[in-house]
Amino acid sequence: MGEVVALVDYGAGNLHSVHNALKAVGAKVKVTTDANTVRAADRIVLPGVGSFKACAKGLKAIPGMIEAMTERVHVGGAPFLGICVGMQLLADRGLEHGVTRGLGWISGEVRLLEPTDPAIKVPHMGWNDVAMLPHARSHSVIGEGEAYFLHSYHFAASDPADVAAMTDHGEGLVAVVARDNVLGVQFHPEKSQSYGLATLERFLDWTP
Repeated sequence: MGEVVALVDYGAGNLHSVHNALKAVGAKVKVTTDANTVRAADRIVLPGVGSFKACAKGLKAIPGMIEAMTERVHVGGAPFLGICVGMQLLADRGLEHGVTRGLGWISGEVRLLEPTDPAIKVPHMGWNDVAMLPHARSHSVIGEGEAYFLHSYHFAASDPADVAAMTDHGEGLVAVVARDNVLGVQFHPEKSQSYGLATLERFLDWTP
């Protein structure tokens, strides 16, 4: 039968492109709004584009979904991947359009990009390096390379140990957060061509 990847459908704009990318690397994907499907899944992927507030509201609106995700990931040990705003939702809170509570799985907050150099444009858009930090170089999913980014807010992690990779856009920005079986990437693997597909492929093989 093979492992089932639950792709959580809460109205995220990149849902279908993430679905296609996962299928391209051989994943058996169930796009779902059902908490019980998430509870039974082998792996979970949370996509996301747009504002932190809107995405948090959409996720919370699905009956039992956050509880099911939390149970499957933190009790059941299922590998989890958050993409773009799906990664940002791992934080304690987001500061876009007021303060909005996140999942609180990786401590930190999501703040507006405010470069000191006026030549640095917001949003951070386009291809940029993903540079592994020394303590995370043995991570079996993330590798060095170039990925596609598109975001105006960034994840400011409370604990440097939770940051696995950085990128640079006028300042160092968090590209990847990781703790135990939870992984979040600020870049879009579904738009990052061979680098992104290789990342998803390694996620499918990941045994944290």
